[in-house]
Amino acid sequence: MLAAQLTQLDDDAPAGLAEALAVVDAVDDSLTRGLARLSEPDAAAWTALATAVDGTPLAERTAEAVRAATTGALTEEHLAVLVGARAALLGAVHDALLDRLDTALHRSRGPWLAAPSDAAPAPGVTPALAGARAWLHELTLAGWQGADHELLSGAAGPVEAALAEPAQRRLAVLLDGLAAELRAGLPVTAATPAPARRWADLWARAVLLAAGATTETAPAETVSGRLLPLGVDVHEHDTAFQAQLHALLEPAGGGPGRLVRVTVVAAKVATIVGPAGWRLLEAYPVLLKALAERRAVTVTDLPAHGADLHWVEERAVLGDPADPFATARVLLAGATASATPPLQRHPAALAEPVLVEGRVVRDDDGEPVVALDGRTIPLAVDRLPAAGPLTPALVGAATACLGLLRWDDGRWLLQPLAVRATVKRQTVEAHNGDWACGITDPKAAKAEARAGDAVAVLRERAGRLLRR
Repeated sequence: MLAAQLTQLDDDAPAGLAEALAVVDAVDDSLTRGLARLSEPDAAAWTALATAVDGTPLAERTAEAVRAATTGALTEEHLAVLVGARAALLGAVHDALLDRLDTALHRSRGPWLAAPSDAAPAPGVTPALAGARAWLHELTLAGWQGADHELLSGAAGPVEAALAEPAQRRLAVLLDGLAAELRAGLPVTAATPAPARRWADLWARAVLLAAGATTETAPAETVSGRLLPLGVDVHEHDTAFQAQLHALLEPAGGGPGRLVRVTVVAAKVATIVGPAGWRLLEAYPVLLKALAERRAVTVTDLPAHGADLHWVEERAVLGDPADPFATARVLLAGATASATPPLQRHPAALAEPVLVEGRVVRDDDGEPVVALDGRTIPLAVDRLPAAGPLTPALVGAATACLGLLRWDDGRWLLQPLAVRATVKRQTVEAHNGDWACGITDPKAAKAEARAGDAVAVLRERAGRLLRR
């Protein structure tokens, strides 16, 4: 059954996995020191990257870019090629891990369908893109250790220019976030370990977007049917609040169910934390009510790109109650998943919904794990959002967990989205989306009331300023 399938994942790693990640690690370490003056180990790291993509369409251009980097002649075009090679290698790791996961779960997945060849051509180099490329090139030469406040403040110009172009706002947010994280980590020295993989991932995506790469999607379509929620993954950041619903769509015309995602996001300030974040998504009352009341939703002609549905409130109608645990138990095994868009193929992006029924125990290090037929799966309790009722203590009492299977730091982890637990001899359920329409726990509601409604206060102050 599922327990045996999941425990197969760690038995044998995909061939070449460790070697591919070692190449990426060496490249990321080189980025920490910068490419202005490559040492012998740094040059070897980039040469290993070129060797890793040998035999692919990237081989010749990557070898040329590595020669330029090792001779001090690195251009912005060479930089984009090096980033493309790194992204391709991590994409291959993603594909190998996902194939292993699909095999273990017996999950069918549709093939990737590229966008039509007659799609509109990419825009030329705008001032925003040119500024971003120049700043990223300078940052690459300096490295994380060579970055200072003056260099990082130079991101302000490209960010402002990119924000002025709607098509480049993703790049603007990325540049702004990267610069902020680097600034917060200053000074970066050999004695203070840096999050090399994370910073390199952010840098790499920014370089690709600045080079004109687009976030490829499957051809657009419209879908209709019954949307059955499984769980919601909540992301909280100082400047944004995002809820990503993982659900199963029963097509109106019949056929197997589809695993889909619905993502809604709102900008915020750092003072809005925890459950108050849901107030920022009040433009989506049908979606929020479906989460809070665990109800199905009938959708009609909803735009879709692969697994991602573009939410349109006017095309969604609340349906009957739908127990996510029952949905997962009955329908998840036969659902079809969608292929991952090329630019999103990264091991950190793996997030596959599963239902795991087993008691949570503690391993030798005291960390919570789900016990399955003598094997265990670690639980990613550090991903529990403050905007929902799930707590480490509640997860620790769980007997069933509906969550996302992720791959992190060389192992598979289960991120809880909902749990069924035994508390004081009573069976209780808690879901990340339970507080989407307001806090239901009396103690948490009282604490929130004492803290005050940050959203209401900020809106009132903003209205007062606008009236002046």
